[in-house]
Amino acid sequence: MRVSFCGLLKYQAVVIAGIFLVTIVLVSIPTGAGAGWLDKGQKLLKSVGGGQTQTGLSGSEIGAGLKDALRVGSENVIGQLGRIDGFNTDPAVHIPLPKQLETVKSALSKVGMSGMLQDLELRLNRAAEVATPKAKELFGQAIIDMSFDDVKKIYDGPKDAATQYFKGKMSPELAKEMRPVVTDSLAKVGAVQSYNNVMKKYRSLPFVPEVKANLTEYVVEKGIDGIFYYMAKEEVAIRQNPAKRTTDLLKRVFGAK
Repeated sequence: MRVSFCGLLKYQAVVIAGIFLVTIVLVSIPTGAGAGWLDKGQKLLKSVGGGQTQTGLSGSEIGAGLKDALRVGSENVIGQLGRIDGFNTDPAVHIPLPKQLETVKSALSKVGMSGMLQDLELRLNRAAEVATPKAKELFGQAIIDMSFDDVKKIYDGPKDAATQYFKGKMSPELAKEMRPVVTDSLAKVGAVQSYNNVMKKYRSLPFVPEVKANLTEYVVEKGIDGIFYYMAKEEVAIRQNPAKRTTDLLKRVFGAK
């Protein structure tokens, strides 16, 4: 009878251990691309009751974890684009000549002067690279201004919810901040002189239509497009892989069990 009882105990222990291991495996399996830590953040936020979750994290700490991730992500974007060739050699965000200048390019190519347009295109990209660091402070302020409700909307929203939040908060102010920098940098990198030279040669050709282009507004628009293009990419990375975000707060929040 004793042997049978001990055998029963061993059997029960094996079953319990098996259930425990299966549970661990199921919990560790990702639920799909774009899920993972985002689902964890949602659950943590929903479990906030008397100020803290069962993991000991408060709602404010969970929100701060998301803000920290977005801060790191935005700094990555600014660092990537706000350097030499950040725009120019990247086919995803390279700034081409304004459409208005296609007529000019076609006309000058026929007389062997297409190189002037290539030089101008390079200088437009250089101007965007110089102006991009202006976005860093604006991203930082937008993150500081993010309320707990904003955090919840980002957790619960579409995969580009944070990027859309930044666009809504930053776009007008970002354009305002970048405009004088672009105007100045267009002059400093020689784009203005290059443009004037191009247009002088173009207007010397017979029977060509009048063409005008606002280089400052064009570079500002394309620069902002590039910044938010890569911010959306960063948001996907943040949602899928918090392990690449190495701050202590992120480890605490998204490493919580």
